[in-house]
Amino acid sequence: MSQSHTDFIAFSVQQQVLRFGEFQTKAGRQSPYFFNAGLFHDGASIGRLADYYADAAIGSGVAFDMLFGPAYKGIFLAATAAAALAAKGKNVPFCFNRKEAKDHGEGGVLIGAPLKGRVMIIDDVISAGTSVRESVELIRAQGAEPAGVLISLDRQERGQGSLSAVQEVEAKYGIPVISIAKLTDLIDYLKGQAELEQNLLAVERYRAEYGVV
Repeated sequence: MSQSHTDFIAFSVQQQVLRFGEFQTKAGRQSPYFFNAGLFHDGASIGRLADYYADAAIGSGVAFDMLFGPAYKGIFLAATAAAALAAKGKNVPFCFNRKEAKDHGEGGVLIGAPLKGRVMIIDDVISAGTSVRESVELIRAQGAEPAGVLISLDRQERGQGSLSAVQEVEAKYGIPVISIAKLTDLIDYLKGQAELEQNLLAVERYRAEYGVV
């Protein structure tokens, strides 16, 4: 059963994966919130996260043949999301890369199923888009095609220009970016939480300064 976007935000706050305070982003901005999927680090929470990813992938209607997880967070995201998808009736292979090529054993930079067909890239967020670019290059070098990018949270803020980082990826590679939730979902959630509402103004100010529609 699929969960709402605000349910995912509530879950992330409960797990302290989504935190509030003062955080510096890769772009050098002072953000009033921070999301780190690496903090889903027990069996129950990563299993539930995988269900959210699987529901988002299926609900998007985007056709894909396999998952690819860029190192490092994408490794456990691809594996667990593949398991969740199989439990929902869509069994697909998955693959991930290592940061450095291995010259013994199986060798190479790729582990898992061969990259072929339509490949869904899975990661936590898109910041500078570097991970997506490297993933697209790896996928195309193997003769496969990227089908889309699946992320946890769309921050809906400007990237290098007037577009958001997500919009830049969509425009540059011609593929959709599917998110479990967006910044607007976070704002809606904060409006209904008395104990967190003190963070609402800071998040809205940040969106007013850096956000895109």
